[in-house]
Amino acid sequence: MTQRLFTQSDLDKISDAVKAAEKKTSGEIVPYFVEQSDRYEEAAWRGGALFAALTLVGVALYHVVTQQWHALGPAEIGILVLGAMGAGIMVTHRLPALKRLLAGDALLEQRVAQRAAQAFIAEEVFNTHDRTGILLFLSHLEHKVLVVGDSGINERVEQSEWENIVTRLTLGINQGNAAEGLVDAINQCGNLLQKRGVKRRQKDRDELSNKLRTENKKSRRKRS
Repeated sequence: MTQRLFTQSDLDKISDAVKAAEKKTSGEIVPYFVEQSDRYEEAAWRGGALFAALTLVGVALYHVVTQQWHALGPAEIGILVLGAMGAGIMVTHRLPALKRLLAGDALLEQRVAQRAAQAFIAEEVFNTHDRTGILLFLSHLEHKVLVVGDSGINERVEQSEWENIVTRLTLGINQGNAAEGLVDAINQCGNLLQKRGVKRRQKDRDELSNKLRTENKKSRRKRS
């Protein structure tokens, strides 16, 4: 998935965008991409239950419409329903749109927030001199974006001010332009941080890697 969404050229553009944005500000921007924040087993079971229920409804409708009982006995109907449940579980796992629908927006937001918090700690976004790290977190299956700032960012930038960046990046994911949307979002982050006085100082150094992090390949923290 990551390779299909981001070519090497895309990865280079993302790194260059982070470098350019950080020339305007002391903020350390950390882009992070995951294919999904959770497996959503709840959604799979709901899909199985839905398919099983539809199968039972189909059996009942057959009797109502034809005024005839089919040749299937209770055991055969039970096997049919279990088969439908298994099919529903598999289909839900394979269809992202169905998985999102059955999971529900509240659960999606909760799991994405939890995964973003894990990424914030794992990538040591908090470990900068002035606590000016900022995580730009993308979760593809859920079509969700979160901006998580450290204390040095949050004292200057309100969470609501990230909404335009989040909206535009989410739109990019929905349209299949995750790389372009991410580059645009990084540029906007740099502009907003500069506007809010998160100024670059003469002794500032690049404390965190500029590369896109993914769930499958953890980027190394830059040392100097």
